[in-house]
Formats: sequence, C-alpha cells, structure tokens
Amino acid sequence: MKKGKVRTLVIVLAIVMIAAIVGFSAVTIVPAGNSGVIVTLGKVEDRALDSGLHFKVPFVQSVVMMNNKIQKCEVESNSVSKDLQTVSSSVAVNFHITSDSASEIYRTIGVQYQDTVLQPAIQEAVKSVSAQYTAEELITKRTAVGDEIASALTEKVSEYGIIIDKFNIVNFEFSEEFNIAIEQKQVAEQNYLKAQTEKEQQIMEAEADAKKQLIAAEAEAEAKLKKAEAEAEANEKINASLNGNILTYQQIQKWNGEYPNVVSSDSSVLIDVPVDENTSASTQTPAE
Repeated sequence: MKKGKVRTLVIVLAIVMIAAIVGFSAVTIVPAGNSGVIVTLGKVEDRALDSGLHFKVPFVQSVVMMNNKIQKCEVESNSVSKDLQTVSSSVAVNFHITSDSASEIYRTIGVQYQDTVLQPAIQEAVKSVSAQYTAEELITKRTAVGDEIASALTEKVSEYGIIIDKFNIVNFEFSEEFNIAIEQKQVAEQNYLKAQTEKEQQIMEAEADAKKQLIAAEAEAEAKLKKAEAEAEANEKINASLNGNILTYQQIQKWNGEYPNVVSSDSSVLIDVPVDENTSASTQTPAE
C-alpha cells in the first residue's frame, strides 16, 4: 500500500514537472528595445515578435533576441588622401536595426552583423571619401568630409536594414613630416597676419595724424579769418565814426601850446613848420 502511494506521488510530481517545463517552454518574454526572431525547426520566420509576453510551440520553436536599440561602433581606419598623405582615422557610428528587418538580418547575416557588414562598410566609406580630399582639406573641411562619409555609409548598409543615426570623426592623424609642415605653414600665416595688422595699424595712425593736422590747420585758418573779419569790422566802425570835429578835437588834444609857423586857409588844419631862429629874427617886422 505504501509503495503504491509513493509510486503515485512520484508520477504526479513528474507530470507536474513536465507540465511546468512545457509551460515555460511555451512562453517567451521579449525585453523592451528588442525584437524576437522566431525560428521553427531551424527555419527563420518572416515576422518578429515585439517586446512583451508571447507564446510559442514548445521544443519546436525558439526565439532569438535582436537588439533594436541605438548602438555604438568605433572603428580605426588607415587611408590615403588625394595628395598621397597617409591618414589614420578614428570614427564612431551610432546605428540601430528596425524590428521589420530583424528577421532578414538574422536569416542572411546573423547576430554578428556588426563584424560582417557594418565595420567593413565603415572602412570602405572612410577610404573612398578620404581619397577625394587633400590632407589639409580633411582638416579644414572636416564637417563636409564627415557628412559625405555618413552618406556613403548609409547607402552601403541601408539595404541590410541597418540605420545610421549619427556619424562622427573622432580624430584624423597624419605623418610627423606633414604635421611639421602644417605647423610651419601656420606660423608663416600668423606672422603674415601680424605684419599686415601692424601695417594697417601704422596706416590708421598716419591717417589719424594727418586728419588731426588738417583739422588744426582748418581751425587756425578759421580763427585767423574771424580775427581779420573782426579787425576789418572794427576799422570800418572807426572810420565811420571819424568826422571833422573829432579830428580837430584830437589835434587840439595833441597841441603843445605853441602856435604853428604856417596856418593854412583852412583853420581846421594846423601845420607846424620848424623855422631857424636867426632867420626868424631877421625877417620879423618890428612892432609899430
């Protein structure tokens, strides 16, 4: 009796365990930001499961998780510029795959699509675009170069369902000889700009001095003109105010008390003529 009960209990427990295993095998949970690629007996289904709880056929179907989140891929690349300078590039790419393309990517490429497709495409895009620019242009036109590489990369990987979100050129490195040449050129340009600035400063100072002198000369000329006009106006007023009475008065004020030797018919004018004393005495008429 006891052996029968134990056997029954073992069978029940086994059934429960099998049911639990089957139940767990029939349920799958797809995490957020992922797509669940359904594989039925080795065949990849065209559809993919969205995030959440899903049921599948136990032991027949399996679900492979494909990351749909934005991911980062960093690549080091060596290329040659248009002027045959060796360029070492470091680039970073943000990308993601869509849930619609998850099944196709898994079927045709697999989960290692970064190594299989993305990184070689980045290498090829960087090399092809770098060859179109000189080494100096890669520096001065860095933004344009980055945009062109991103466009070329998008064209290469979009057919696989890989979406390029952002492309960044982290660094460009050149040979030591090229770096020295660039440094020397920058120094020469800075010296030239400094000389130009000093020359322009000297010209501005000379123009300022000339302008000051011109302003001073104009002010002096204007002052002289005003002084001359004032003197002329004063003289005109004086001449206008002078008449016979004033002239007579001025002569009287200047008279020293002696009568002139000659008196003109015009009594308003006195002429003082010096006479020799001897001559004067001999010519004098005795008083009557």
